[in-house]
Amino acid sequence: MDTYTILKQLLTQIQNGSLDVEQGLEKLRDFPVMDIGHTRIDMHRSLRNGFPEVVYGEGKTPQQVGEIFQRMEDQASVLATRVSSEMAEYVQTICPEAEYNALGRTLIRVRDEIRPLEGEVAIVTAGTSDLPVAEEARVTCGMLGTRATIVSDVGVAGIHRLLDRLADLRKARVIIVVAGMEGALASVIGGLVSQPIIAVPTSVGYGASLSGFTALMGMLTSCASGVSVVNIDNGFGAACAAWKIINLMQAWG
Repeated sequence: MDTYTILKQLLTQIQNGSLDVEQGLEKLRDFPVMDIGHTRIDMHRSLRNGFPEVVYGEGKTPQQVGEIFQRMEDQASVLATRVSSEMAEYVQTICPEAEYNALGRTLIRVRDEIRPLEGEVAIVTAGTSDLPVAEEARVTCGMLGTRATIVSDVGVAGIHRLLDRLADLRKARVIIVVAGMEGALASVIGGLVSQPIIAVPTSVGYGASLSGFTALMGMLTSCASGVSVVNIDNGFGAACAAWKIINLMQAWG
């Protein structure tokens, strides 16, 4: 049951008298934040943003992430990003239903049925080496109810590969472009389609790529108008931005 449903049920109980005001206040006292010591879980995020809090696994211990998954078991579906195989293995010992994506380093547990949105996200990678970031974006899209497909290895080094898939890309409502090296793919696609483009620079490339900084600068200075850029390797952030665009499109009809 998501936070919106929990809160709606609580208010309905107060309205119909099955719960008095004092009892309602007691239930609400700890409702916005679940404090488990090492982590304060934001339980109201789905009410504000439309999607629940996501766990950033890197830097946390397997035990900390495992406890977060346990404590949120009755509250909401959970997505954790940047999860190592060792961390996933530990969490799955206490939450066997958690699903690990080794390539994207994501760990999910789906509690309630995810409401699908109309429209699809196309996630385009310049090379196969960009797939881990693309997978993080794809899994995040799925958890938010957005259908996403990956079009892989269509970088500018062989531009004919991209042109072969152009008709497919134009069917998507939002396009996420994932590229390292010089990050030119975002500009190329930006000049060929009318959809919103969210560019993700990756830390893929030789020394002068500066661990993604060169691609970031290239995407920020793109000559293609309307290309938005997220941080280096931030597939999660790109997926959230794509979801917000599609969600608004659906709300406006």
